[in-house]
Amino acid sequence: MSVQIRTFVPSDEDAVVALWEEAGLTRPWNDPRADIERMLAVWPDLIIVAEDDGRIVGTVMAGYDGHRGWIYYLASAADRRGEGIGRMLVEESERRLIALGCPKVQLMVRPGNEIVFAFYDQVGYERFDIGMTGKRLIVDAPAETVV
Repeated sequence: MSVQIRTFVPSDEDAVVALWEEAGLTRPWNDPRADIERMLAVWPDLIIVAEDDGRIVGTVMAGYDGHRGWIYYLASAADRRGEGIGRMLVEESERRLIALGCPKVQLMVRPGNEIVFAFYDQVGYERFDIGMTGKRLIVDAPAETVV
């Protein structure tokens, strides 16, 4: 495997968004390109891609709020799953978060997504039984699609 892990560059955007769409990570009410733009404004080194022979085969976005780190948009190409790309991306995210002084990292998985839960179990993440709440401050899509 000749996968290289590196920091996202703007020319990666189309391939990254296509990978997120292929992996089912995008939602109509959440513009992935706006997410990339917002992340580039605050933590440009925390958008990470896995590249093999010029093709983006994996991606992850991490964040750090000063209290905890977060992992978002972890995906690997469907034809490359099971090769350890996701694990490499999580490990690189963790390495970069640790370098920032981040003491812990969390992520969200949609209920019922047992394949993803099992992956995170394997890489040492602990499941929590908590409720979450949220509030959209900036609407990326027409109001009728916002959930």
